[in-house]
Amino acid sequence: MNMNSDFKIELIPYDKMESILPLVFLLNNKKIKYAILKERLEDMLAMGGYECIGVYDSEKLIGICGLWVLNKLYVGKHVEPDNVFIKEEYRSRGVGQLMMDYMFQYAKDIGCVGSEVNCYKKNEKGQKFWERQGYKPKAFHYFMNFYDLSNE
Repeated sequence: MNMNSDFKIELIPYDKMESILPLVFLLNNKKIKYAILKERLEDMLAMGGYECIGVYDSEKLIGICGLWVLNKLYVGKHVEPDNVFIKEEYRSRGVGQLMMDYMFQYAKDIGCVGSEVNCYKKNEKGQKFWERQGYKPKAFHYFMNFYDLSNE
């Protein structure tokens, strides 16, 4: 797939991380209030281990791939992509592959042994994308809400 060489990709500095929120807002179908997303992002950054890859067309942020650097007993040091989103008008132009290539190289450079990802059961297109990247289903991911979050 040919991709426009004008795209720039880099890790977004922490002081510019808030720039991802408009894309995360769209990713969540505008269902989570912007203020809640901002608060959660601030908490994530304070915890450490979270980074985000940004793809830019000139200075315009067009794609993001959040990235958790984790170390778990069963797998060791690894990366977990999170909140992967590309603006609709840039989809099917190789931007997702660009982010994955960058992420995999970055992960290897910092000593990661692999990567794991969560993908919603309903997101068949996403599942196919991850499988094309070499991911294989290994487990079920369960979640339990302690509170009713439907009003976010």
